Amino acid sequence: MSNIAGKAYAMNVVTPSQPYRTWINRLIFMVARGIPSVLSGLLGLSLIHFARWVIIKRDQWPDLGQGKQVLQNDYMLFCSNFNGTWDQYIDAFSDGIPNGLNLFWYSATKYPQSIPITPFKNYITYNQVYTDYYYNATPGSAQRDIKCAMKVYDAITRLQNAHETQSAEEFAKTYKQEFLAVQNCLGDPGFGPVASLDTERADMNRLPYVHLQGFKLADQGDDHA
Repeated sequence: MSNIAGKAYAMNVVTPSQPYRTWINRLIFMVARGIPSVLSGLLGLSLIHFARWVIIKRDQWPDLGQGKQVLQNDYMLFCSNFNGTWDQYIDAFSDGIPNGLNLFWYSATKYPQSIPITPFKNYITYNQVYTDYYYNATPGSAQRDIKCAMKVYDAITRLQNAHETQSAEEFAKTYKQEFLAVQNCLGDPGFGPVASLDTERADMNRLPYVHLQGFKLADQGDDHA
């Protein structure tokens, strides 16, 4: 599944908005940037890598050779990367900032509100655009894994500095303190369980093709050499 890379999932949702109402959303976004505390429920969700809402006016779509688009609506583009399954993410969003979601999609056409959850999930499903290609630099690590790795790195740096200046007894004490501080960060990241059996089967079916293409590229490299 192209939306999944290891533990990470990429989501893109495009929703139409009536042009005479999108200015309200722009104002809401300005307030959210100026008062980050209104997003405290979102910022506290550790499974989210990032979430971004962008308003694209009906005359701002690029012309890539298809001709100028003539549209009736502006559009809201929502992009996010997160860890876990699609359902877990939507549930966490709806529970964490239900009022915030209602504000961010205030101008969206036929937006059903974030609670109850089922109509909201149906709305996201209907407007989601699936990813053709999704690259993740750390597919085996969730956001928490990366934060933990940074803590371990900082601890090792402090130990390196301490080793240069402390006696053996002092360093042993410092080592124990640093080890206790990062003991919950020493797990093996690895890949999480598959989001679905369909995803696992798709990966298995794709594997022979990937290997074949790898052999072809290797042969081409030998020919050029």
